[in-house]
Amino acid sequence: MYYVGVDLGATNVRAVVGDETATVLGADARGTPRGPNGIAVTEAVLSVVRGACTDAGVDPRDVVAAGIGSIGPLDLAAGVVQGPANLPDVVERIPLTGPVSQLLDTDEVYLHNDTNAGVIGERFHAESNPDDMVYLTISSGIGAGVAVDGSVLSGWDGNAGEVGHMTIDPNGFMTCGCGHDGHWEAYCSGNNIPKYARELHAEDPIDTSLPIADPDFSAVDVFAAAGEDTFADHVIAQVAHWNAMGIANVIHAYAPLVVSLGGAVALNNPERVLDPVREKLADMVFINVPEIRLTALGDEVVVKGALASALTGGTGDRSRVDGYVD
Repeated sequence: MYYVGVDLGATNVRAVVGDETATVLGADARGTPRGPNGIAVTEAVLSVVRGACTDAGVDPRDVVAAGIGSIGPLDLAAGVVQGPANLPDVVERIPLTGPVSQLLDTDEVYLHNDTNAGVIGERFHAESNPDDMVYLTISSGIGAGVAVDGSVLSGWDGNAGEVGHMTIDPNGFMTCGCGHDGHWEAYCSGNNIPKYARELHAEDPIDTSLPIADPDFSAVDVFAAAGEDTFADHVIAQVAHWNAMGIANVIHAYAPLVVSLGGAVALNNPERVLDPVREKLADMVFINVPEIRLTALGDEVVVKGALASALTGGTGDRSRVDGYVD
């Protein structure tokens, strides 16, 4: 039997075809269209699914089920992305479930936001297949996929897990891209770290080699200067403080056994992102402190999670897969 996993991101669209052991047999990818409308993005999704099937030597009609991990916000009932924040305004509505179902001739199509697909992949591929875990992405934004008692929390509309919009700073020093003050994402996401650095420097304009005034100043610059620039170290220490606070909130809310981190900021800077959080949590968490680890699936966590969703009926529970051998 064959299964499909799709990762629809704001930058790239990827698809894989796998068998009943989640072995990837074929793959395809392309850039995410910026328009002229949402149908163009739908067509890109269908194109990479066809390409992955061709790469695997599989007829799309022989695929049993598909999982899709997507940017949001989602309308699960309609099976679409509605008003994606990180694509141009002309991309208002991206149909997904219906077109993929029609291409593959199967009703078994599971749509998730990307972090929920991430936690499904983490759970499926984890050595112990834990029922309680969180996948947290720290990238251009911050979000979480959460599994509690073996159930992935999606919310009535598919948009649960927007933990980056938790308020961690009641003083609201930074304004989030969503327009609200004090959100975790406003301080610690890849898009906002340089904005936060500029605000900190305006408060205390110490000497720094960082190109603060350069329009292309980025989080990469901050982490690259770590250990050699006092101000860069200060920014990273402040980001670590907010990350620890946000992760402590997630732990108190969901009591996971494992918190697995991914996303470009975490994957590219594990010592600067994970290690300070591990050091701080014991003093911030009232309940059991979970294992804090970097995802072993790298930037394939969403597409492999989508494939695992197809195999497990949207759960990541390996016991639901006939013939799967640990």
